[in-house]
Amino acid sequence: MAENSTIARPYAQALYAAAKVSLPGLQTTAENVKLLAELLGMADARQALSDPRFTNQQRCELVKDSLKDVTLDAHLTNLIAMLVANKRLLLMPEIAEQFQALKNRSEGIAQAEIASAFPLSDEQVSELITVLEPKFKLKLKPHVTVDNSLIGGVRVVVGDYVLDTSVQAQLNRLRDALVA
Repeated sequence: MAENSTIARPYAQALYAAAKVSLPGLQTTAENVKLLAELLGMADARQALSDPRFTNQQRCELVKDSLKDVTLDAHLTNLIAMLVANKRLLLMPEIAEQFQALKNRSEGIAQAEIASAFPLSDEQVSELITVLEPKFKLKLKPHVTVDNSLIGGVRVVVGDYVLDTSVQAQLNRLRDALVA
């Protein structure tokens, strides 16, 4: 069976292409896609939408009614209908993630996953991002976590690139050098 990310990719790409040229704009669509993903990520919503007693039309209406405070544009309404018809509505969180990645890439933004052995202050994170942005030639959005196994230092992951200056990584390199 195909992986969810593989199945979600064409939907995200089509929605991104449509949102780029649409009137509400990319940012509004991104916000609405995020809300849809949050809704469809909830266990109760997933269970209700999986109920075989609902018709496809009822599922579409249930999703739209759940987001009554949000005005969904035609692209999102069509996407919901298509996902329901193809029994892929529960892939919305993955579609939203890939849509956001496409949007970020077009804006020159990347997510920086920063793992630190100790909690970092906002000032430390800001300094680290200031040093890293010229290296990656991207605007970085930090997501900081604490990982005690690093012993000290930080590990930064941006896309496929890993910058590991942790004590654990240095010990591993030393061990590999001694064994070789």
